[in-house]
Amino acid sequence: MGMDLGQRLRQARLEANLSQRALCGEEITRNMLSRIENGAAKPSMKTLRYLACRLGKPVSYFLEETAVLSPNGQVMESARRLYDEGKYDQAALALESYRSPDPVYDREKVLLWVLARLGQAEAALRQGKELYAQNLLEGIDTAGIYCAEALERRRLLLLGQVSGEPRAAAGLPSLDEELLLRAREALAENDPSRAARLLDAMEVRDSPRWMLLRGLACMGRKEYADAVSCLRLAEGSFPEQAIPKLELCYRELKDYQNAYFYACKQKK
Repeated sequence: MGMDLGQRLRQARLEANLSQRALCGEEITRNMLSRIENGAAKPSMKTLRYLACRLGKPVSYFLEETAVLSPNGQVMESARRLYDEGKYDQAALALESYRSPDPVYDREKVLLWVLARLGQAEAALRQGKELYAQNLLEGIDTAGIYCAEALERRRLLLLGQVSGEPRAAAGLPSLDEELLLRAREALAENDPSRAARLLDAMEVRDSPRWMLLRGLACMGRKEYADAVSCLRLAEGSFPEQAIPKLELCYRELKDYQNAYFYACKQKK
């Protein structure tokens, strides 16, 4: 198996009898060079040209035979830096110099463009520029990009801050999974009232798991009759969790016949 780019860089550096510090100069940090040599990072074309020049090798020496060169390395490097600095307008402007198609950076470019636009819209809303923010947000298409669902949720939440845009909420994904997780956390922290509020805010309130957690929340609030109603509906799917709790609830309700029944079920 042939060497990858990082391995070739390391071999060329050792052949030139250069330390990492000597090779880096002021163009690149030792940490970044170490990551490149270990295959944990890829250099931009600008950085690769610098390293190749320092090592007295052509750029092609470090590239695999099937490697695809990109004309957009410097554009992407600049856009990333500007985005990381919170300069969203400038990041979006830098991406206007991007040349398509580019199999190396096309997907990252679209993601970075969406992130920059969202950052611009968020800043515009803080400044009271609602119309500008609305135009930015309505011009964003998150379909098919990395983290599309999370980015679309963020876009719709920002769009919902624009006056007269109540329609944005219709496209938001359900929060049920998050609410269910938070309810479990509340029960673990011995806060059944908070757990009940979280569960009642869910859209789907008839699943066995919902019934189990709602029953546990009712138990924590000493609402044993309501707890029994929920736990009975959860019993088939979660017998190990529901049956012992049903015994306890019936004991609290002084229904000893059913308490005995569920005590016996645990021994089977």
